[in-house]
Amino acid sequence: MINVTPELLQSFEALKEVPLEQLKWLIDNSEQRILPDGEFLFQPGQPINATNIFISGRVSMYMMQNNETREMAVFEAQTVSGYLPFSRAKTAPSFAKAAEDTQLLSFPAAKMHEMIADHFELTQALVHVMASRIRDFTALQQQSEKMMALGKLSAGLAHELNNPASAIVRGAASLKQHLLHAPKTFKDIIEMKMTADQVTIVNDMLIAVLNEKEKRILTLMERSELEDEMTDWMDAHEVNNAQEIAENFVEFGLKVSDAEAFKQHIPTEYISQVMNWINSNMVTEKMVTDIEEASRRITDLVGSVKNFTHMDQGHDKQYADIHSGIRNTLTMLHHKIHKNNIEVVEHFDTTLPPVKAMIGELNQVWTNLMDNALDAMEETGKGVLEIKTLKDGAFVEVSIIDNGPGIPEDYRSQIFDPFFTTKEIGKGTGLGLDVVSRIVKQHRGSIKVQSVPGRTAFIVCFPIDG
Repeated sequence: MINVTPELLQSFEALKEVPLEQLKWLIDNSEQRILPDGEFLFQPGQPINATNIFISGRVSMYMMQNNETREMAVFEAQTVSGYLPFSRAKTAPSFAKAAEDTQLLSFPAAKMHEMIADHFELTQALVHVMASRIRDFTALQQQSEKMMALGKLSAGLAHELNNPASAIVRGAASLKQHLLHAPKTFKDIIEMKMTADQVTIVNDMLIAVLNEKEKRILTLMERSELEDEMTDWMDAHEVNNAQEIAENFVEFGLKVSDAEAFKQHIPTEYISQVMNWINSNMVTEKMVTDIEEASRRITDLVGSVKNFTHMDQGHDKQYADIHSGIRNTLTMLHHKIHKNNIEVVEHFDTTLPPVKAMIGELNQVWTNLMDNALDAMEETGKGVLEIKTLKDGAFVEVSIIDNGPGIPEDYRSQIFDPFFTTKEIGKGTGLGLDVVSRIVKQHRGSIKVQSVPGRTAFIVCFPIDG
């Protein structure tokens, strides 16, 4: 064991300005001990009852997130940790375990008042340690909160992108396979003898079908009846591939009367070839449309991400539609909303003027509040997420409401405190609502909560003109 002297402690950066007699008092009133390798210095929830000065060895402080160990700090020789002057921390927020045999000088919290009263420089040095610890720890936790939020959003976004991306791959492969039949279809068409007027009329009719945007929504029974009728008509006119053609004709909104209209301009001996040619064009159109819609979905998602993070724009306040940020946030959380069977109800005051704000920052507010609401409704079976916006004089008011179990009255005064969380270890750092509160205050606004079982509302209010 290293002999701990006032001179040794004064060589530590944190204690270098403390007079030797005060350091001797510190040693005389402290316990010197060895923490064996693998033993815990503290665990979550245990009382913080001593100031620990690390003489040698190493202790790792960590949290468990998603069943994984996340190291938050390492205490080595010359580090000061534990209970510090004026600290409000009562219990340990994480684990601290010796990574090797570690020598400690532990000053009991019970003697802190005496130290504050009689040893100014020592108190001043430890207060400085506490200020640095708060700054570093808060920065780490805020980063952790952001990474956890990013992880949730990334998982949902990856799932959302996977569906249209897979659709594009499938559609491209099907289209490629379909186009392999184009040479035969071309050969059949080129061998036909039709007048220029007949070709023009049939071609114009086909273009009209392909350009028709409004298609009637059919029930399963209606579709089945129309397909059966179309198949019978195709069989009666000896059309090859009758069933597939019938299904595609019905999907594009055609009935037997439309097939008859085509037939009026096609020589009888070429009905099968022309119907197959029309079907080939429809199939190509359908595949291209599916690929286009999937591509647009990806583009919309990427656009939502850019708008959500407010990329390509400065960080100063600027005027923007408050609803755009809220809708982008809903897009980012769509997977979680869909997975948990949540109904979203929007009561938006569309007459609201643009608000002057840091939109990227406000999106963090909507994300934290909506994500908390979705977590609260996980066990409801049928959750309802209600979002309201309205104008209150020169202010805009946004309410995020859920039908979860509510916030216990004992917790309501603490929910905006840093590091306070009711979630299980690894599911939250307790900084989400602290971040929300600070951003709202940054916008000269206010946030309040109203909660009873079955209805919790977070109400954000801030000036329209920033």
